[in-house]
Amino acid sequence: MRRDLRTAIATVCLSGTLDDKLAAAAEAGFDGIELFENDLLASRRSPAEIRQRCADLGLSIDLYQPFRDFEAVPPDVLAANLRRAEHKFDVMAELGVDTVLVCSSVSQEAIDDDDLAAEQLHLLGSRAAERGLRIAYEALAWGRFVNGYEHAWRIVRRAAHPALGVCLDSFHILSKGDDPRAIRAIPGEKIFFLQLADAPVLPMDVLQWSRHHRLFPGQGDFDLTTFTRNVLDAGYRGPLSLEVFNDVFRQSDPYRAAVDALRSLVSLQDSLRLLDIPAAPVSTGYAFAEVVGETNLAGLGFTRTGVHRSKPVELWTQGEARVLVNANGEPGAIGALGIAVPDPAAAAQRAKIMLAPPLSRTAGPGEAPLTAIAAPDGTEIFLCANDDWLGDFVPTGESSPGAGITGIDHVALTQPFDNFDEATLFYRAVLGLEPGATAEFAAPFGLVRVRGVSGGVRLTLDAALVRRGGWAPAVAEPQHIAFTCTDAVECARTLRQLGARLLEIPGNYYDDLAARTGLPAERIEVLREQSVLYDRDSDGEYLHFYTELAGARVFFEVVQRVGGYRGFGVLNAPLRMAAHHDARVLRT
Repeated sequence: MRRDLRTAIATVCLSGTLDDKLAAAAEAGFDGIELFENDLLASRRSPAEIRQRCADLGLSIDLYQPFRDFEAVPPDVLAANLRRAEHKFDVMAELGVDTVLVCSSVSQEAIDDDDLAAEQLHLLGSRAAERGLRIAYEALAWGRFVNGYEHAWRIVRRAAHPALGVCLDSFHILSKGDDPRAIRAIPGEKIFFLQLADAPVLPMDVLQWSRHHRLFPGQGDFDLTTFTRNVLDAGYRGPLSLEVFNDVFRQSDPYRAAVDALRSLVSLQDSLRLLDIPAAPVSTGYAFAEVVGETNLAGLGFTRTGVHRSKPVELWTQGEARVLVNANGEPGAIGALGIAVPDPAAAAQRAKIMLAPPLSRTAGPGEAPLTAIAAPDGTEIFLCANDDWLGDFVPTGESSPGAGITGIDHVALTQPFDNFDEATLFYRAVLGLEPGATAEFAAPFGLVRVRGVSGGVRLTLDAALVRRGGWAPAVAEPQHIAFTCTDAVECARTLRQLGARLLEIPGNYYDDLAARTGLPAERIEVLREQSVLYDRDSDGEYLHFYTELAGARVFFEVVQRVGGYRGFGVLNAPLRMAAHHDARVLRT
């Protein structure tokens, strides 16, 4: 792997004390840090001791920040600001850091005067240069008068001091919709620092958006590949540094967050073609899905076609759908997914570079040597090149007529809320699955967030913000496998005849569906009779139905896609959740 650019992370991204943050950044593999002033102030270590601690951990201190509200102020305020600056310079000398971030002013004392701003920043640059230091001037998106990077660059250019340059922050630029192509006009040597953050597109005040909803690259909606390419093409050769303010990250395990953060930068460099690593695998579908614990698949028309030679695992099949039932592990969970890829060794090498931990696997004599990695939620991902793994199962000779199920459409994995964005990045970086839009809906027991990731296989990732109290659902983090069929109504009818416990949907839904869609009355009645749900978009239709819980956490869905429909019927999720609750209440 070729890593041409250094990586850094701002201490504000991580939770814990400064010692916790430094240890996590070093263990994850970062080259350096941005030291946030609040972390220094709260530390019992002196600046010199912090410098030594970073050196012991192999971390450089690449930036000290922030220095606020300096420029374009009256003389008396300037004098006070210069006193503040000299103190910061003293601290920087002890820390061994040569660059300080100066944010554009938000002060009510500031004056809208670019010449004055340039003059005072020139003075600050002169004071810094005397001590071998540099000033990186950054336009805050909410700056009082300077809130765009082109404006900041004009002031820096007017100030014309070699110790004064700009800091470019992707959030401040992309959140305002500014065109990053003009970055190419800034000489690379005047771009003193680069800060990267992704974010979901949210219609809200930019300050609140910035302080609470930034994400690591690849987790949000910003085009950071194009943004960063513009910066590199301008000639910047400093570190790729993350500055992410996020309420969840700052409460999470700092090491886990740091690994997620570094994965985002490795993935970004890969998108920029800076790394010599295997390309993301092009999956050809699901080889299998594994359910842990006893599950009644016979009631869904599946046949037990094989028993594993050395493990308590059964193979159940119908059409191209293959489900393994594993007697070991947490009952009622989806334990593993088999993803068909053309080159498992290359996919495993990429996964390792993307910081996905490999899983050891004991194979018996003559058994297929499958490669496995761990997803953030603990799901095992097996990388399968072909069907050789089927030889690990002794055929039973059993058969059944089936029920019309043809394959696996998608798998839905419920994530702990704190790891929702981490999971999105994992599947994107490791397996090359592209995330769709994030949707939120009001479920019977609180807000649920869901996001699909697709590319050869489909997954949905969902998370509930809060599950508290005895009134909450008894099923924590439910998961399901969605099977494909060619006729959802006929498949539901057949499964009922086989004795499958399908989820009953209230009649109110179908009354509303008729008014909402204008579907013919006879079609509405057929859907109502079989409790088949319906959704559509401009490209096609989606018919789907569910089973009741088939284990402690697992249930099944059967779907029929018509035309080019690409979604997952999220509109109907609250109906499904309420129906599952009612079914559990009726059976207790």
